[in-house]
Amino acid sequence: MSKAFLIAAPWSNSGKTTLTLGVSRWFSNQGFSVQPFKCGPDYIDTLHHTTAARRTAINLDTVMMPEAHVTSLFQKYQQTADISIVEGVMGLFDGAVKDQGSSAAIAKLLDIPVILVINASSMAYTIAAVLHGFKTFDPDLKIAGVIFNFVKTESHYTFLKEACDTVGIPSLGYIPPNEGVEIPSRHLGLHIDSTFETTIEKAAAHIASNISLLHLLEHTKYIEPVAIEQETTLTLPKPTKTIAIARDEAFRFFYEENLQWIAQHAQIVYFSPIHDTQLPTCDYIYLVGGYPELHLEALSANSVMRQQLKEAADNGISIYAECGGMMYLGKTIIDATGTPFPMAAVFDFSTSMEHPKLTLGYRKIVYKELEIWGHEFHYSNIIEDDDIPTLGTVYSARAQQVPTKIYTYNNVCATYIHTYWAAHKKEDICI
Repeated sequence: MSKAFLIAAPWSNSGKTTLTLGVSRWFSNQGFSVQPFKCGPDYIDTLHHTTAARRTAINLDTVMMPEAHVTSLFQKYQQTADISIVEGVMGLFDGAVKDQGSSAAIAKLLDIPVILVINASSMAYTIAAVLHGFKTFDPDLKIAGVIFNFVKTESHYTFLKEACDTVGIPSLGYIPPNEGVEIPSRHLGLHIDSTFETTIEKAAAHIASNISLLHLLEHTKYIEPVAIEQETTLTLPKPTKTIAIARDEAFRFFYEENLQWIAQHAQIVYFSPIHDTQLPTCDYIYLVGGYPELHLEALSANSVMRQQLKEAADNGISIYAECGGMMYLGKTIIDATGTPFPMAAVFDFSTSMEHPKLTLGYRKIVYKELEIWGHEFHYSNIIEDDDIPTLGTVYSARAQQVPTKIYTYNNVCATYIHTYWAAHKKEDICI
């Protein structure tokens, strides 16, 4: 049997990601097998979780995925772990529409308890009213305990612990502020660089020196083993098609289950648009999202790869590109200073970082009989795209049509949307 819990917060910027990473690393350092999960569509947090837990993190999202699929994913991955840690998204009840897809909704679906982390730097006994609201708002949700973050003194913590006693929610301790474990933010989520390993270790040590994490485990839930229906592999034909997937410093944002889904139906080879000068022989090309705007000189300088991708598109090779991958297929990417860098020029549009504006939200793509969900999150703008063919119609989570496009050329599709297709059948996606 394994143990499981979900780390959530009343609001963003409470420190739940740092707590998740530090706790995951500490348990991993003690020899536990830790399976990380992330509520919602974030593909950056999962990179950090994977590093911290030393085990691939998985997204759980009840907007992009059917509930049965979410439950199946959780059962599949937690059964081989000692501890499963799910990090929530935004505030505990914040969802796409009301609490749809929220941390609370996923905790209830999986029937696991919630550990709340609260930024209590400017709060004292008033936190009792906040905790009372969280405890009573949804009686079906179990809040197993509270960790208070950014609390400097034991005397401050006394007020907070008394609030917990009043409400009847266990207090699991407090964590003082520590600039050495802060994760710098950047324009598209959390920071990723070579110092991150050191930061995680510092976070693990800092948290464990202030909170008994073994005591925390006593407030989590044992998950009984569940018989998982195994897909037979004996009668499946060996994949005869090959898909080349971009993967390097510039292209690294994807949903792990999408790759697992692809591996069932095609041979996967990876290539680097930055470093490689030969596109692999393949039937399909998948350009995942990433940070091409941080590697413009290197991407532009590799004119051989840019030309080979253009030729592949002209010759009818099937290419699917998401967000950063879509930007790479444009004519140019314009940096924040207004300087254009030539890209693959499959499409005659450009994308620009010169006047950044945040666009984000769940997206539903409707094309013929297919409905597929994804998520859009970017600061770049697309320009000169009026005459480029598109397909399908795109809606928000509130069923409102949005201007996001799916661009087409020959057998190429490109969009800002990071789509999730792992819950679909092969014939739906046509690979």
